Amino acid sequence: MSAQTLTPPEIAADLIDQASFRDGMARLAGAVNIVTTDGPGGRAGLTASAVCSVTDTPPTLLVCVNRGSSAAPAFLANDAICINTVGPAHQDLAMLFGGKTPMDDRFAQAAWTRGASGAPVLDGAVVSFDCRVSLRQVVGTHEVIFAEVLGVQTAEDSPASAYWGRKFHELRV
Repeated sequence: MSAQTLTPPEIAADLIDQASFRDGMARLAGAVNIVTTDGPGGRAGLTASAVCSVTDTPPTLLVCVNRGSSAAPAFLANDAICINTVGPAHQDLAMLFGGKTPMDDRFAQAAWTRGASGAPVLDGAVVSFDCRVSLRQVVGTHEVIFAEVLGVQTAEDSPASAYWGRKFHELRV
């Protein structure tokens, strides 16, 4: 997978400051996802709200990974990922995966199975998308990973969580 950098420096100078962007993003609700990987680069996971659908032909999602995070080396080396969307039952786990907790300790706090891709799938996730990486793109500090969906598991009637205003919020049908 090749990676390119977008946003030439001359354009970046015209953009808003980082604090204003982050404050604005705090007003953009996003699903809470524990994204996992395993393969030659090792097992790793992180919490991300920067996940979205790209297309259903072929079924593809994207996830943005900070290249400076402790999980980044594994995500940059592996082609297997799983996007596990979580609800209130996994809020503490989402906090662990979003912090500085060692990888083995993160995974020890929940039950996992292995998807067809080889990535860890969280038992009881609202929905898990087992994926194979199809494309990577560097944008600023992040690697945008495009992943084709190999399998989907859902937990019916489970409430989901959204992250908005720098807090978790429960969503029910």
